[in-house]
Amino acid sequence: MGRFCWFAGILLVAYGWILWDWARYAMAEGLHSHVVLIPFVSWYLIHLDRARWPAAGPGSQLGALLLAVPGTALLVFALLHRTGGGAAHGALSHNDFLAAAVGSFLCFLWAGGFLFLGRKWMAAAAFPAAFLLFMIPLPDAAVNAIEHTLVAATSEVVDFFFLLTGVPFLRNGNVFQISTLTLQVAQECSGIRSSWVLFITSLLASYLFLRNPWHRALIVALVIPLGILRNGFRILVLAQLCIHRGPHMIDSDLHHQGGPIFFALSLIPLFLLLWWFRRMEAQGERVES
Repeated sequence: MGRFCWFAGILLVAYGWILWDWARYAMAEGLHSHVVLIPFVSWYLIHLDRARWPAAGPGSQLGALLLAVPGTALLVFALLHRTGGGAAHGALSHNDFLAAAVGSFLCFLWAGGFLFLGRKWMAAAAFPAAFLLFMIPLPDAAVNAIEHTLVAATSEVVDFFFLLTGVPFLRNGNVFQISTLTLQVAQECSGIRSSWVLFITSLLASYLFLRNPWHRALIVALVIPLGILRNGFRILVLAQLCIHRGPHMIDSDLHHQGGPIFFALSLIPLFLLLWWFRRMEAQGERVES
C-alpha cells in the first residue's frame, strides 16, 4: 500500500495543473459541480470496507499495461487537441479536453493499483475504483444527445399529463399552446443535471444498502423514468399555475429556482423502494440464520 501511495502522490503532482483546472471548471459549471465530491466518496467507500480488502498481492503488469496504454493515448489526444493548441483537425472544447485528461489520470491511477496492489485487491475494490469515473465531465456530444432524448421523452409525458388532468392544449413537437400561453420543453428544461445526480445517488445507495443484484439493478433502472416523470410533473404544475393564477407564473421563482424542490420529491419514491428492498433482504437474512 505504501508504494501505491507514493505512486498516487507523484501522479497527483504530475496532473496537478489539469486537476486544478478541472476543479475550477466544475465549481463554475452547474452540470458538473458534483464531480469534485467523487474522489472523497470513493475514499470513504474504501475506508468503510477496509476490513474486508485483501492484503496487497503480487502486481499485475498486464493489468497495468492494459490501462497505461489508453491513459497515454487519452493524454496525448487531449494535449494535441487542446483549445488554442492549433491542432490540425480542430481543437477540443474546454469540457472535452478535461474529460480526456481526467480519463487519462484515472487510467494511470488504476494502472498503479494493478501494479502495486495486485489484481485481487483491485477486484475487491472494483466499485469504489469504478465510481471514480464520475469525476469525468460528460463530453459535449453526450450532453447534447442526452438532452435531446430527455426533451423528447418529457414532451410525451407532458402530453399525457395534460390529457389526464384535462388541460386544453395544442401541441407542435415539444411546443405546447395552452390558453394564451406557449410552453416549450427546451433543452434547458431537460433536467439532465438532476437526473445525472439522481443516477449517481441511486448507484451509491444501492451499493451501500442492498446486496441483491436484481434489487440494485431495479433501483438504478428506475432513475431514468423517474427523472422524466419529474420533469413532466414540474411542467404540469407550472401550466396549472399559469392557467389558474395568471401567465406571470411562468417567470416565478418556482420555474427558475424550483429545481431542488422537484428533485427532493423525486427522491421519495426512490428511497421508499430502497427501504422496501432493504427490509426484504433483512427478512431473508433472518430466515437463513
